[in-house]
Amino acid sequence: MKTPPFSFEVIKTDPATGARAGIFHTPHGDIETPVYMPVGTQATVKGLLPRDVEEAGAQIVLANTYHLYMRPGHRLVEAAGGLHKFMNWQRPILTDSGGFQVFSLAKLNDITDEGVHFRSHIDGSRHFFTPELVMEIENALGADIIMQFDECSEYGADHAYAKRALERTQRWLERCAAAHRREDQALFPIVQGNLYKDLRLESAAFASQYAKYGLGIGGLSVGEPKPLMYEMLDALQPVLPEKIPRYLMGVGSPDCLIEGVLRGIDMFDCVLATRIARNGTALTSRGKVVVRNAVYKEDFTPLDEECGCYCCKHYTKAYLRHLINAGEMLGATLLSLHNITFLARLMKGLREAILHGGLREFCEEFYAKYGREGGAAV
Repeated sequence: MKTPPFSFEVIKTDPATGARAGIFHTPHGDIETPVYMPVGTQATVKGLLPRDVEEAGAQIVLANTYHLYMRPGHRLVEAAGGLHKFMNWQRPILTDSGGFQVFSLAKLNDITDEGVHFRSHIDGSRHFFTPELVMEIENALGADIIMQFDECSEYGADHAYAKRALERTQRWLERCAAAHRREDQALFPIVQGNLYKDLRLESAAFASQYAKYGLGIGGLSVGEPKPLMYEMLDALQPVLPEKIPRYLMGVGSPDCLIEGVLRGIDMFDCVLATRIARNGTALTSRGKVVVRNAVYKEDFTPLDEECGCYCCKHYTKAYLRHLINAGEMLGATLLSLHNITFLARLMKGLREAILHGGLREFCEEFYAKYGREGGAAV
């Protein structure tokens, strides 16, 4: 019998919360979960060498189907040997479907049952995304994990619209599954339903039928207050399949990572770590540090005393402040490297706490130093 290219082992579950430590086996290597995945939208994690991303603790990175379709084109990437060779990343890769761009670039698109008509954000040219085309693009890109084409309804949408979007997502899932061609790629369906528990539960039941290797949870972290996101995860946790990884899409702030893990989530991604780095903000064990601020002008201490990354070993807040305020690329590079290292270290700590006990204590100790963030889910 042929060995499946993907499998997931839950090594230990925290009895109090349902948090899981596992291993996801893929064609390009094993992924220890829970895991934070840095985002490499255009086949690169901005400002960082692939070598440095891996040394920071990243086990898998994301690339964006919509943006790679727009440039350089999926057929060019396929001709180069697929994303792994094209971007020189030999560990696992996940590609999203372009569904979030349907949401985030709404002013440029027109959603129909057949697909989405949209104008390029680059040159205004017209394009038409269907589930079949999305599968063609993702099959050509060659990532290990690919996501179905879905419609993400915006925060604040009424129940009727959220239901229509969910039903369209379900029909598109059927079409994605029929069009998917490669056994060496795991197709993840996506749970939608906005902030309506009945729709979320309906979506989970439908998507689970297609969740052979994993399942995504979309439509959260789109501007809603964090307690509402946690409420949806609480509703979903008892009904999600246990023998596959659960992926909470677009979530990457430290507090949301912790709260997601405590609700049985295994995989996370977000652009937050590198985006705020480019703006001069670091995630540290004592909370966020905005190094461009004047208070750090003569601060010759490391960014984070508890971090062993290249940035924290070799540079001071004063130097980092100088780089950011001078517009030097190195500032964004060093802060990006630190931030993804910080999040990888957080996930490793959560994993160890699940495996060896003391998960609640680990989380409370982290919060005591870092603080608890409010605001919208990110």
